[in-house]
Amino acid sequence: MLKSVKRSVTRTIAKAMSLIVLLSIATTSFAIITLASSLNDAEAVNIAGSMRMQSYRLAHDIQISSVDYSEHIELFERSIYSPSMKALQNWTVPDDITNDYYLLIIRWHELKDVLQSPNNDHYLELVAGFVSQIDAFVYKLQEFSELKLIKLAWVGGIGLGAILLLAVYVVHFVRREVVKPLQALVIASEQITSRSFDVELDTSSNSEMGILARTFNHMASDLGKLYRGLEKAVNEKTHKLQHANHSLEVLYKSSQELTAARITQDNFEAILKQVVSLEGVIAAKLEIDEFGEPNSMLVWGEPKGDEFTSRALTLDNQHLGYLHLQCGLPCPDQALLDNFVHILSRAIYYNQAQRQAEQLILMEERATIARELHDSLAQSLSYLKIQVSLLKKAMKKLPESDNTPKAERVISEIDTGLSSAYTQLRELLTTFRLAIKEGSFGQALHEMLDQLDDQTTAEITLNNELSTTDLDAHQQVHLLQLIREATINAIKHAQATKIEVSCAESNGIVTVQISDDGIGFERSGEKINHYGMSIMQERAARLKGELRIDSSHDEGCKVTLEYRRD
Repeated sequence: MLKSVKRSVTRTIAKAMSLIVLLSIATTSFAIITLASSLNDAEAVNIAGSMRMQSYRLAHDIQISSVDYSEHIELFERSIYSPSMKALQNWTVPDDITNDYYLLIIRWHELKDVLQSPNNDHYLELVAGFVSQIDAFVYKLQEFSELKLIKLAWVGGIGLGAILLLAVYVVHFVRREVVKPLQALVIASEQITSRSFDVELDTSSNSEMGILARTFNHMASDLGKLYRGLEKAVNEKTHKLQHANHSLEVLYKSSQELTAARITQDNFEAILKQVVSLEGVIAAKLEIDEFGEPNSMLVWGEPKGDEFTSRALTLDNQHLGYLHLQCGLPCPDQALLDNFVHILSRAIYYNQAQRQAEQLILMEERATIARELHDSLAQSLSYLKIQVSLLKKAMKKLPESDNTPKAERVISEIDTGLSSAYTQLRELLTTFRLAIKEGSFGQALHEMLDQLDDQTTAEITLNNELSTTDLDAHQQVHLLQLIREATINAIKHAQATKIEVSCAESNGIVTVQISDDGIGFERSGEKINHYGMSIMQERAARLKGELRIDSSHDEGCKVTLEYRRD
């Protein structure tokens, strides 16, 4: 059943063409046969017609006693028995014509006996009837020949008409069942060429073209799936290559930040910017551990909520801080994030190492200066103090005079001046020997205030919000020395019970404040021009900041430093 269905178009066309061929053969064969038989009929008519003339010629021969009389009888005999006349005995010839032919032969034999008898004049009376019989036979032969031509015309017309109808049917059938589907296939092929695989050919037909259409639809669908699969694979590969290229680019840019002469907050922000540029990373937050001060915190991106995943930053088993990440979909490459954790760990480690190196160099320079001062100026002042002491003892042994009180007063002033200078020098040497351990401003500040706390009964409190990352070595030293100087002044002169030290930053403005609840002083007094105050003013100027001293009698003192961090 399936096989016959599949071949319906070819079978229909084959049948139609076979019918056309058969009709053509039949029509042509009928025409040929008819024409061939018509040729014999024409000859038979001619011979029959000549037999009339021969009959009259025999009568004429009798009348004139022609010497060809016997020959003419033989000629008539040959004519009536000629092949074309004998062919009238065929089954295709109507029976009445065959019977008339037989009657003519019988009548001829009768007349032949008359012609060969001595009394052949009697033939003259019989010839008219014989000619009439021949005329009737010729007429029937003519009608039979005409009938065959009419049949030939009908058969030819019907055959040609049937062939024409079959040809029209075949053309229409081929256009409907073959040409139109093929045109649709051509259009669908052009669509596929233009990468449009949404092809829907008409599959209602059960013919070969319907099967071809269904197969073509399946093929187009499979090609579409294959093309889309390949396109997706190419896009995925391209995306992976772009992702890999972007990853290498951000890693390269991040690694470049480690080559800076000094790693600062800007370098950390640049690395965080590269982290946030990764696919799937929404926001990043860097937390750097600082001893004795709040952990430094840098944020990049736009966090959505407070949910972060944390990764510890360690290097050589040293904990340095955390990288907090807020991620979405698609999930970022974990290996790439591990690389950034390693880069940030190294950046923090290098930053701390650089700060320590800077501070060690600075402390070494300051220690050298302190040694030089100790070995030169301090020794000289000590020597002068000893000499003044000896002078005072010597003055006591001298006899009193009018100038003795005056000389003792001058010697006392010199002794007081030398003691003050020596005290200031010792403070300066202590300041120069101030150290910042492990590169931590907060730790150094804690240790310094702990040392000063042992020298007073007042309660010293510290609130430090500054991060070492935001301060260079010089800034740290100047801040420590300014805080130390202000705290020592409060300890020595304010008679305070509580000393508060606070360090904060807001919008790039660093504010350091040292306040106490002591006796205070009048700004117009001598203490405002104290050596320590002038040193603090100088340090504030080096920080390009402003130093304010707010104090009044019995209302304590507040020293405030403000400067903009570069």
